[in-house]
Amino acid sequence: MSRNSQDLEAYVRSSADLLSLPLDAAQVARVADHLSRTVAMAALLEACDLPVEDEPASLYWPAPYPDAARP
Repeated sequence: MSRNSQDLEAYVRSSADLLSLPLDAAQVARVADHLSRTVAMAALLEACDLPVEDEPASLYWPAPYPDAARP
């Protein structure tokens, strides 16, 4: 087990304890494995240089929902 894997499992155990989630060792390992994949995907995105115009907007304001009473 790598150091990163140990850190992730410790993080999962700690978070589960704080949230009072009963996780057995197999569940902790599966959650840590999923989190490891999420970290890897985030690293790929962070490695891309995006100009400011390609960055997502800081706030999302959806268009107003159409009023059902209007024709």
